[in-house]
Amino acid sequence: MIEHVLRLYPAAYRRAHGEEIAATFHELTAGEPLGVRLRDGADLAGQALRMRVGLGPAAALPKVLGLAQPLVLAASATAAGLHLLRWYAAVVASPTPLGLQLRVDLSGTWGVLLLSALLVFVGAATALAGRWRVGVPCTVLGLLAFAAAAMVSGPAFGSPVAVPAAAVLAAAALLGCPPDRRSEGMAAGRAGAAGAMVALVLVPRAAVDAHVLPGVSTDYGCWPLLVLGATGVALAWRQGSRSGSNGGRELAATALAAPPLLAEACTTAWGDATAVACLATVLTAVAAGGLLAARLGRTSP
Repeated sequence: MIEHVLRLYPAAYRRAHGEEIAATFHELTAGEPLGVRLRDGADLAGQALRMRVGLGPAAALPKVLGLAQPLVLAASATAAGLHLLRWYAAVVASPTPLGLQLRVDLSGTWGVLLLSALLVFVGAATALAGRWRVGVPCTVLGLLAFAAAAMVSGPAFGSPVAVPAAAVLAAAALLGCPPDRRSEGMAAGRAGAAGAMVALVLVPRAAVDAHVLPGVSTDYGCWPLLVLGATGVALAWRQGSRSGSNGGRELAATALAAPPLLAEACTTAWGDATAVACLATVLTAVAAGGLLAARLGRTSP
């Protein structure tokens, strides 16, 4: 198996380090179950593919992707949680018996949307709790399933352009981060800040659905984006007091985390008329984050 994985590395790197990688892999996995060997092989394949597209350890963008991991997870969990809350509120308000309502809701693409949103939420929470090897794959799988179901559902669910594109971009941001950079993203209470961001969006939304906050709505897209922006600015301010380059990377990381919440705004507030503008904003934010990361990587020590 390892011989096939090594072919994924760039040729020059494979010639220089291929034998060492293979020997280390065989030493570490000797006598291990098949599942462990497959998992470690998948990690190597991911590293090889990241190097193929210029995301090796020396590149600037992986540093930003590492910082963005908690925010991307939080934004994905927030969008998924809002979808689940809307569904729950509709079930509670419906006069249809619960059993029949569940059979209807869990059938077809709508059922895939619900289950994939649940997978994203649970996976993101698991990853933010520190179990990256379980949480990140679950989140990515949920995002990709959500993107496919949203595309098939078309305008009946939301924008068939912005929603799938945002989910795929979030999945790419999670997959593009080297595993050794994820620990940086979790450092200094960043996972706690990401969890607080999710709570600041979902708790008010749940309170509105429970009529605890009558006459107040958080369903118009702007509130989740404002919370994400405030979180990014707070992290950038904290890091900027230590290093200006770190503060800039925080802002780039916030831009990379924006797609799921931009798509959420497109679904619940802005409508299909602004789907193209929303997608352009998503792509611009991601491109700006990448360009800023590259610039910071050239200018910072």
